[in-house]
Amino acid sequence: MNDIKLKRKYGDRADWRRVVQREFIQDFLDEDGFKGHVTMLKVIKISEPLYVQYGDKKVCIVDEGYTWLQHFPEGARHSVTTMFDAAGEIVQWYIDICNGNGIDNSRPWMDDLFLDIIILPTGEVFHKDADELESALTSGVIDEELYHIAISEADAIGKQVEANEFDLLHLTKVHKECLESNPNYRRIRGV
Repeated sequence: MNDIKLKRKYGDRADWRRVVQREFIQDFLDEDGFKGHVTMLKVIKISEPLYVQYGDKKVCIVDEGYTWLQHFPEGARHSVTTMFDAAGEIVQWYIDICNGNGIDNSRPWMDDLFLDIIILPTGEVFHKDADELESALTSGVIDEELYHIAISEADAIGKQVEANEFDLLHLTKVHKECLESNPNYRRIRGV
């Protein structure tokens, strides 16, 4: 049985059981260099930290005090999640290649197209899940058009990252501060 399918992922990550207590903030920004929704999940209490392995590096991406800032650029085929540690330092940028971004009942979402690009603050870049994209194509979950869209988007972003021209990487700290400092943004505290 094949369990590969397109997944709609929401910025509030309401179904994430690892996060026991959170604060969530979101807004729509329209400025030079970015137009779209931005969500920020502040992790207050968790059941356990989450680590990922990139080559020989083990990286903690979720722990108490961490913040996940996610950009949903309007009209784009990618979404960028920036993970900050408890000291406010960037742990990684995680770029999801997607079929599109949208909003449903005030919840920003993206439809994941499997391919991911991870960038560490050291400049190291990792590409993930090409095998999942291939499986999705061969099993009929996606068609040739979506397959080529995913490949093309990942290639274009990879070139921008390599040339230090992927603007969202430079806007993440600014947008985090913007959401944290403005009392008019929608804030949701949850347990």
